Amino acid sequence: MRSSYGPGAVLLADLVGISPLPLTHLPHGVARPSTGRLENMTADLDPAASSGAASASPPRPRPPQRTAYGKETWKEIAFLLSNLFTALVGFVYAVVSVLLGVGLSVTVIGLPLLALGLGGARLIGRSERARARALLGVEIAEPSPLPSRGGFFGWLWSTLKDPVAWRTQLYGLIRLPWGIVTFTIALVSLIVLWPVLPFLSRGMANADRGMVRGLLSPSDELERRIAELESDRGVVVDTAAADLRRIERDLHDGAQARLVALAMGLGLAKEKLLDDPETAAAMVDEAHGEVKLALQELRDLARGIHPAVLTDRGLSAALSSVSARCTVPVKVTVDLSERPAEAIEGIAYFTVSELLQNVSKHARARSASVEVWRAKDRLLLQVRDDGAGGARFDGGTGLAGLAERLGAVDGLLVLDSPEGGPTTVTAELPWRSRPGA
Repeated sequence: MRSSYGPGAVLLADLVGISPLPLTHLPHGVARPSTGRLENMTADLDPAASSGAASASPPRPRPPQRTAYGKETWKEIAFLLSNLFTALVGFVYAVVSVLLGVGLSVTVIGLPLLALGLGGARLIGRSERARARALLGVEIAEPSPLPSRGGFFGWLWSTLKDPVAWRTQLYGLIRLPWGIVTFTIALVSLIVLWPVLPFLSRGMANADRGMVRGLLSPSDELERRIAELESDRGVVVDTAAADLRRIERDLHDGAQARLVALAMGLGLAKEKLLDDPETAAAMVDEAHGEVKLALQELRDLARGIHPAVLTDRGLSAALSSVSARCTVPVKVTVDLSERPAEAIEGIAYFTVSELLQNVSKHARARSASVEVWRAKDRLLLQVRDDGAGGARFDGGTGLAGLAERLGAVDGLLVLDSPEGGPTTVTAELPWRSRPGA
């Protein structure tokens, strides 16, 4: 009986890189063939291979281990698996609170009980928005709180007609069947159909994102606008308080200190007027210099509050004046057919003033330019310099605070500052005409 392991099989094993069987495993009477022919064939195909055959090539490093799914996919799977519990809680709460409140509405406790149920629905909606924010990355603004004026009946009426709470109750009612479906599909796919689970989870998670945005968002554009105005009002109040503290500090440390020193110097000069007229005259001369410095500091302080040139001659002259104090040459171009409202004009002046201060302190520029123009109902400001660039909102240059102050009046600040320059800062303000213009 002939063996199935012949010289051809061993040669094929050498070709594909498989170690041949040891002699002890070969059938009786079959010797291991010589591999000289194979080495000659390799040398003919690749001469370099024969010369380096003695030294084995280093093994390639294995790729790092990683999970089968990405971080976002696991978050979506966790959201889908938790849908069943949250949907069950929301469904039971919506059914019990609505039926109990409506069923007892013929009594004196029915409507207050229904209002309490709607108030609790707001809390459920807040928790669902937090869950969607953490696992689905859905950023939804929180609805503004209900007005607390009008006493008990005012609270009762505003709660009963709260659209946010009613939409949250509707969300709880329709989520139970959807929660069962998503939980079942996600669990079964995680065990059996895991290769297609990322695609299934993304599709179902997008449907969840649509439900959350549609039913748990603030009521309408007016509701979102109220929330924005409340945030902007806080920024305005904080900015005004900071300005008052700055003015108080400048008065206390600057002009007030000089005036106190001036009063003391004049008092000493008065005592020496008869005994030592020359010393008294020198002290009066020194007091005169202190008066000039105090007046200059008061002018600078008044300019920081509201410059007189802005009131008298408008934005073009005021910007030309502030650009003259910059450490680099500044070209100012103002293309306005009429003057904006005083508040907008003041904000535009101080915006350009602060941006030019940044040019002087941080830009290392050789020149700068300021352009002001109107585009329909917006006032646009653009400050550009040829400095080193690399400016950022978090770089300690005050741009973040400036953007907040502009946002408080429906403005916008856009920064374009690549490394190496140039830097372009564009500010946008709402246009409001002066009364009687």
